[in-house]
Amino acid sequence: MTVSLPLFAAVPLAARDPILGLNEAYQADTNPKKVNLSIGVYYDNVGKIPVLSCVQKAMQSLMSQTTPRIYQPIEGPAAYAQAVQKLLLGADHPAIREGRAVSAQTLGGTGALKVGFDLLFNISPKVKAWVSSPTWDNHRAILEGAGFSVETYGYYAAATGGFDLAGMLRDLERAQPGDIVILHACCHNPTGVDPSAEEWGRIIDTVEQRQLVPFLDIAYQGFGDGLQEDSEIIRRFAERNLPIFIASSFSKSFSLYGERVGALTVLTANADEAKRLLSQVKRAIRANYSNPPTFGAALVSTVLNQPDLRALWEEELAGMRNRIREMRLMLRERLSARAPDRNYDYIVKQRGMFSYSGLSAAQAQKLRDDYAIYIVESGRICVAGLNASNIDYVAEAMAAVQKD
Repeated sequence: MTVSLPLFAAVPLAARDPILGLNEAYQADTNPKKVNLSIGVYYDNVGKIPVLSCVQKAMQSLMSQTTPRIYQPIEGPAAYAQAVQKLLLGADHPAIREGRAVSAQTLGGTGALKVGFDLLFNISPKVKAWVSSPTWDNHRAILEGAGFSVETYGYYAAATGGFDLAGMLRDLERAQPGDIVILHACCHNPTGVDPSAEEWGRIIDTVEQRQLVPFLDIAYQGFGDGLQEDSEIIRRFAERNLPIFIASSFSKSFSLYGERVGALTVLTANADEAKRLLSQVKRAIRANYSNPPTFGAALVSTVLNQPDLRALWEEELAGMRNRIREMRLMLRERLSARAPDRNYDYIVKQRGMFSYSGLSAAQAQKLRDDYAIYIVESGRICVAGLNASNIDYVAEAMAAVQKD
C-alpha cells in the first residue's frame, strides 16, 4: 500500500491550461465535423500543418553532415544570434554595428520571456510589470513566477473591436520609472488588434517620458504586413536609445512548433554594457536549462543565412500571411450574409493569426457543445484554422449562437 507523503497531501489539482486543455478536448472529440480554432497553429487550406520547403531543404543539408551533437554555447551559436538581430533590426542597424545588441538562443519565445523576466527581476526586484488587458495568459504566469507584481493597462475596445489608446495611455501614466511594460510588437495575441503608426508614436513617447522599460514580444513577425513592416516598432523604439528587451519566436513563421526555437535580444547603451548584460543573460539561461538544443536553431540559421533559402522562406511566409487575410475576408463575407444587421469589419482590420470574435464565454461553450467548434472562452479564434472546407460551417455556427 502506497502512503501519501504529507508533502503532497494538500497539493491541489491544477486547472487545465485554457488553450492546451481545449486542444486536448478537441483531440478526444469524435464528431467528424469538429473544427479547432483554439490553439495558435497555422494550418494550410486542407487543414494540415505545413512543412515548409525551405525547412526541408535545410534539413536535408544538415542531415548530410555527420557532426557530433556537442553542447552549444550557453547563448547559442553566433551565426544564429547575428541572423536574429538582422531580422529584427536590419542588417546595418547602428546597434549591431556598435556592438550594443545582445542576442541569445532560447526555448521558443516563451523561453525568451522567462530568461528576460528572471534577469530583470534580479536587476530590479521592486518594480512592477504591466501587461495589456487582455494579453497572452502566459505573460502574467511567467512574470509572477519570476516574482513581479503585475498590473494591467487598457488595450482592447470591446464596443468597436479595436484599440483603446486613451485607456492605455491613462494607465501607463500611473506606471513608475523603471517599471516594465510588455508590448506586442505586431499581431496582438489574443485580439489581433494593433495600434496604428501614429498611435505607436504616442505609446513610444509615453514609455520614454515615464522612463519605463519596454519588453517587446514579437512571436508573429511576418504574419501582419511583412517581415520588415512587422518589426518597424522595434526600430522605432531603438531610435530613442532606451534599454529594450525583445522576445522573438520562429515557431509560427517556420512552422517549427515542436523545435522550440526563439531568441532573447537586448539593446544596450554601449558595447561594454552589452558585454555585461550578456554575462547576466548567460547566467539566467544556465540556471534555467543550462544551454539550448541544436537542431531547430540550426535549421533557422541555415535558412536565414543562405540567400536562396531565405528568399524561399519569405515567399512561403507571404503565402501563409495572404491565406490568413483571405480567410478573414471570407469569414466577414459569410457572417455578414447570415447576420446583415451586424458589422463584422473588425475581423479584417485585425491582423495576424488571431481575432477577437466578440463571442461571449457562453456562446463559445455553445459552439463546442452544439457544433464541435473549439474556440477560447474569451472568444478568441485562430483564423489560421479556417479553410475552404470549414469556413461556411463555422460562419453558420457563429451566426447561430449569436442569434440565440
